[in-house]
Amino acid sequence: MIRLLVVDDHPVVRDGLTSMFARDPGFEVVGEAGDGAEAVRLARTLRPDVVLMDLRMPGVDGITATRELIGSGANVLVLTTYDNDNDVVSAVEAGATGYLLKDAPRDELLRAVKATARGEAVLAPAAAALLMRRVRTAAAPVLSQRELEVLRLVAGGATNREVAAGLFITEATVKSHLLNIYGKLEVGDRAAAVTEAFHRGLLVPRVNP
Repeated sequence: MIRLLVVDDHPVVRDGLTSMFARDPGFEVVGEAGDGAEAVRLARTLRPDVVLMDLRMPGVDGITATRELIGSGANVLVLTTYDNDNDVVSAVEAGATGYLLKDAPRDELLRAVKATARGEAVLAPAAAALLMRRVRTAAAPVLSQRELEVLRLVAGGATNREVAAGLFITEATVKSHLLNIYGKLEVGDRAAAVTEAFHRGLLVPRVNP
């Protein structure tokens, strides 16, 4: 029997999840919470095996509550409608065992809760893809200071000749730097290099005063 705490700020969602798990003899919903603060309080009192945690809630959100539940003995399975980079990474860093989307089929959700109770990582395909992309980006080769200087000028619209003049180097050296940049960013041209650099945070858009 898996003891489950359902956390969501929408009563209709909580009722639906509670009813679904109540129909399965392998689960017992021991409590419900409408925000993160209540979830932490109930989890410490009821000692559930799994906390089914929403992310966006008034007051204490799901990320903060998950962080506070570390060491409580309960594994947290995030169940949310959001699958962006920040939410996925923040939930995992906070200590969530799993991350699932609310549109997951019933059988998939039941399997995910069982796996979470065993301490096994569970990730929705979209969340897994985001984490993989984040890991690959973090592991990507870093541009040298000179390569960043070249790319900043290129992003500002400078030609190879103008970059060379501005950095007091030859055009051949500029081309060499650009080829290195293309290889490191896995792109094929100047425009793609600039776009990818902004995407990775290597370049920051200028803000006019």
